Amino acid sequence: VQLQASGGGLVQAGGSLRLSCTASGRTFRIYAMGWFRQAPGKERELVASMHWGGSNIVYEDSVKGRFTISKDNVKNTVYLQMTSLKPEDTAAYYCALAQSPRSLREATQYDDWGQGTQVTVSS
Repeated sequence: VQLQASGGGLVQAGGSLRLSCTASGRTFRIYAMGWFRQAPGKERELVASMHWGGSNIVYEDSVKGRFTISKDNVKNTVYLQMTSLKPEDTAAYYCALAQSPRSLREATQYDDWGQGTQVTVSS
């Protein structure tokens, strides 16, 4: 499976961005898709993830109420709508795909990764 992410950029604090990630290839094996982020000197952390065939969604606590993950099953695309952005949201954002049932919160549980898209929030 190949993942192509887009939508990052530079935005002022309080602004919004929308990330997109489209899966291609063996997409019949999508169990879940989600977004992780990694800031310089920090570990990669979950932002949000969701089951592909159901409604189970998980968010990292600091983004609850500000970020929304959604999907388009027909387009095999997952989105991350980010609002009320803060400087601490600055990171490289990676989309990820899990091909079989497993924990949504652990980066090690995902099989495929996109190339990363940079989000920079200025104060």
